[in-house]
Amino acid sequence: MKRTLSIFVAVLIILGFGVVWKLEKPAPKVTNFAECAAVTGVVSESYPRQCRYNGQTFAEDIGNELEKTDLIRLNAPRPNQTISSPLKIEGEARGIWFFEASFPVFVVDWDGRIIGQGIAQAQGDWMTQDFVPFSAVVEFETPTYKNIGSLIFKKNNPSGLPENDDALEVPIVFSEIQ
Repeated sequence: MKRTLSIFVAVLIILGFGVVWKLEKPAPKVTNFAECAAVTGVVSESYPRQCRYNGQTFAEDIGNELEKTDLIRLNAPRPNQTISSPLKIEGEARGIWFFEASFPVFVVDWDGRIIGQGIAQAQGDWMTQDFVPFSAVVEFETPTYKNIGSLIFKKNNPSGLPENDDALEVPIVFSEIQ
């Protein structure tokens, strides 16, 4: 009887481990900042924000903002901010970014398709090497697929020479999709 009870207990233990092993979910596959933040919920408040998971660090995509900060700065909207149309834009750029007190702004969808465009206007004397405030209002079509895209601020380049081209690209999130 004791032997039967021992075998029964051993079988129950083995079955218990089998059930736990079968029900245990595999660790989620994380390949980017958004997935990491969704899985862990823990994000460092550095800039750009960072998330750690399984020994890997994922940084939030902020476009090329840090590379261009000495040429153009965006006050609103900020990278990865949720936007809707019409979009009000404010920032400051060095005078060399303008030509005739303006430069073009584009809203593109996840695939790079232009869905809106406008002109940023200098709010002061643009014929300077210093930063000049600018503003723009851009109306755009709401995308029908995916809610991510970018704002692209192109340096005005009247010469047309490629070496004078420059751009600030900032990721954004659309408030809704059609």
